[in-house]
Amino acid sequence: MGQGLLQIGLTLCIIIAISPLLGRYIYSVYIGRKSLLDPLINPLEKIIFFLAGVSKKDSMNAWQYIRAVLATNLCMGIVVYLLLINQKILPWNPTKLGIVKWDLVLHTTISFLTNTNLQHYGGENTFSYFSQIAALGFLMFTSAATGLAVGIAVIRGLTGKPLGNFYLDITRGITRILLPISIVGAIALISLRVPQTLSAPMVVNTLEGETQYIARGPVASFEMIKMLGNNGGGFFAANSAHPFENPNGASNLIEIIAMVAIPAALIHTYGFFANNRKQAWLLFWMVFMIFLVLLGITVAGEYRGNPLINNLLTEAVPNLEGKEVRFGWAQTALWAVISTATMCGAINGINDSLMPNGSFATLSNLFLQSVWGGIGTGIIHLLIYLIMAMFLAGLMVGRTPSFLGKKIEQREILLVSLVLLIHPMIVLIPSAIALLNHVPLSGITNPDFHGFSQVIYEYAAASANNGSTSPGLSNNNLWWNLSTAFSMLLGRYVPIIAILLVAESMAQKPLVPKSIDSLRTDSLLFTSFTVGIMLILTALIFFPVMILGPVAEGLKLAAGT
Repeated sequence: MGQGLLQIGLTLCIIIAISPLLGRYIYSVYIGRKSLLDPLINPLEKIIFFLAGVSKKDSMNAWQYIRAVLATNLCMGIVVYLLLINQKILPWNPTKLGIVKWDLVLHTTISFLTNTNLQHYGGENTFSYFSQIAALGFLMFTSAATGLAVGIAVIRGLTGKPLGNFYLDITRGITRILLPISIVGAIALISLRVPQTLSAPMVVNTLEGETQYIARGPVASFEMIKMLGNNGGGFFAANSAHPFENPNGASNLIEIIAMVAIPAALIHTYGFFANNRKQAWLLFWMVFMIFLVLLGITVAGEYRGNPLINNLLTEAVPNLEGKEVRFGWAQTALWAVISTATMCGAINGINDSLMPNGSFATLSNLFLQSVWGGIGTGIIHLLIYLIMAMFLAGLMVGRTPSFLGKKIEQREILLVSLVLLIHPMIVLIPSAIALLNHVPLSGITNPDFHGFSQVIYEYAAASANNGSTSPGLSNNNLWWNLSTAFSMLLGRYVPIIAILLVAESMAQKPLVPKSIDSLRTDSLLFTSFTVGIMLILTALIFFPVMILGPVAEGLKLAAGT
């Protein structure tokens, strides 16, 4: 156990060290500060802005920003759908993969467009190299950059600045953050033996005289933006448990850090915009402690192992079901919690094989959406909880609630409440329909409490725009494809619209003069109060689901049945 905990500790120390540095860099990108990349990137951006007819001085109001987000996403979605549905006649298809069902293509398009990357297909067996690079790889960059742009716009608005221009923000996110880091990361993965080729699958003759086809492709570049952009969709069906996506401990470390780097850094970026580094560090440690508790719950369950199996052995062993031996139980537990915390959804083991403790922790991440949360969307949900906490704290002490010196009024609370309520609605309602209907139930391969958790997990991942799923769920049919696509769309765009309106409303309000009894957001007391609000609101909505799922399953295992 000591070695596993040491690996986890060193990984977390690296994350703590790099997050403020990356947060400062992201801040400098979005305020237009000069950098070493300028000689290379400036000419490229000038061409892009000239072709798009965008000026660096342009700024948008909330509805203009929203329309820009929706219009660009709609156009990208249509183009990608057409590429995927016509892959049979397009190039770079060495395995001659044919036409894919329209509902699966629609689901896949929406999934990658919304930065969810929930896969109801096997990567190497369904989509060609061209489809994975030109369609899905393209959306991996643009969907992550869209979330990042919206997150920055919201931070600007809440800190009293103009929202900015979406076209400038999405371009800078790609050219100055996602693309440079992805290039460096992909080169590192190639050096660690991750394939990067357009050659057809390798044909080998086995010792038994049989022929075996070994799938390969442009994996390294795909893998890096998958992790950095919190995309999660794998080039291969086995995702990052596949040795070509994640061959060893070094690649595993790189991919874990890539997953959490930007979501953790954005908390510090907010601190720079708000000119309040103290509050940023308090929020960082608040999120880190919640994450650490959920990680501890998962680690404890995996280390103790399955009691039904250990009762048959002379010595208890950790839970090794669904684990890759080159990573072990500790790195798989760490990956599962980080992947669901960051809304990435990639796997290096089978989440469905986690003990009930792990199911509880991963579901909690999907329900909270702010530990650490997705790129841009994580900081948005964290700020929403801050606004709600300040509103409730103001009511409790009899003061007019304000956030960063601006009054919180009815309009803001209505929009914030909409964001907090839309998530449980599009998780619980379709889950209830699925559990009551025998057609979708045909895809549930596990009975009892575990099967219940599988259904909840599927819709929680879709609504939270997290790409992980329960492998035991046969979800590639019309019901699952369309219902989860609906959850993904609402889970992505309703919060974006609502929070941009909140940000603009707050930006336009006058500052409230500070007084001796003003509530401060950069205090340990308020941060602790915010934690309580997050956990209480989440528990009130989702605790019954937890009882019927992982908690009941854990009690059943403990009873030896």
